[in-house]
Amino acid sequence: MNENITPYQSQNATKKEQVATMFNNISGTYDFLNHFLSLGIDVLWRKKAIKELKSIKPRVMLDVATGTGDFAFEAINILKPEKIIGVDISEGMLDVARKKINERNLQHIFSVQMGDSEGLQFSDDHFDAITVAFGVRNYQNLEKGLADMYRVLKPEGKIVILEFSKPRTFPVKQGYNFYSNKVLPFFGRMFSKDKSAYTYLPESVAAFPDGEDFIKLMDKVGFKKSKDIRLTFGICAIYTGIK
Repeated sequence: MNENITPYQSQNATKKEQVATMFNNISGTYDFLNHFLSLGIDVLWRKKAIKELKSIKPRVMLDVATGTGDFAFEAINILKPEKIIGVDISEGMLDVARKKINERNLQHIFSVQMGDSEGLQFSDDHFDAITVAFGVRNYQNLEKGLADMYRVLKPEGKIVILEFSKPRTFPVKQGYNFYSNKVLPFFGRMFSKDKSAYTYLPESVAAFPDGEDFIKLMDKVGFKKSKDIRLTFGICAIYTGIK
């Protein structure tokens, strides 16, 4: 993962700090743009990813890079856990998540807090399952983030990661590249006050070590039975692993 791929050109802020600033800036329009720019397919991706956890029936879950909470809400609907904690480095995104939690009266199940994926403030072997949706490509140190999630997962616990991928077949690859590099930044600039955010997105996807490279990294930090499930012609992928 190239740490030089950052939202802004600042020389004084780390990637982590820049990502937090970016999500603070776009938090108000994030949900709308997510669904609009993916034509609603992101909802189906989340459902499919969460269903990877049905067999283990997790009771206590951690949602890393929870953002506005959509992945966690889907987990609550499908898995009915007793407790789910969401962590994120963007206070702006968490404010949106808290509002949605209150609107749904889910305070007894779902709570959110500021948190760094590379230094999770939880004890070892704590969670039955961990989820991450569209977050790992934003990690400053991907291996360190994976290792810390492995640490707080219980033995035999499962991790499910949903992340954008790079299509490799014609003409999907060419169409995807045009959409990512031209269409997405155009609408991002139109609806968001942060024009850099939707230029950073395709750059971060291009730099992300997807597929077999990511599986190797999961294996390196200790995950077992790691696998890669491709969605929608390779535009997105679900990665799973067992501790």
